[in-house]
Amino acid sequence: MWVARSLVVYMRRSGGQFQYSEPLRLQQASSSEMSGLVPWLIENLDEDLSVEALAGHCNLSTRQFSRLFKSTFGVTPADLVEYLRLDQARSLLLDDEVGIRQVSSTVGFANPDSFRRAFTRRFGISPSSYRAQF
Repeated sequence: MWVARSLVVYMRRSGGQFQYSEPLRLQQASSSEMSGLVPWLIENLDEDLSVEALAGHCNLSTRQFSRLFKSTFGVTPADLVEYLRLDQARSLLLDDEVGIRQVSSTVGFANPDSFRRAFTRRFGISPSSYRAQF
């Protein structure tokens, strides 16, 4: 599964067409200080992704990082991290071999209950119901 995930390349549509990949859209929107942040986030979803840790990764103060992040991406760091974690979780839920507890830890949630609440809040359906439907 690791090999398959590492080989996934987000499709980039030509011209001014709408980009279906949210991570790709975010990468394009990033400034020079934030240029490598989104790919790094996607690869490190199970790590500490607090504002302090992200600011340290970008070699910025937390205050400077927070302002630049919000102006670059239009959301708070916590919102983007949750979005990326839940987006990855949706992909992992399509594999029946991976339990919900494992999905939640793989994408960086502290426990399965917080994962279920966040998933249900974002998509309006529980992770197990999502898995059953798709």
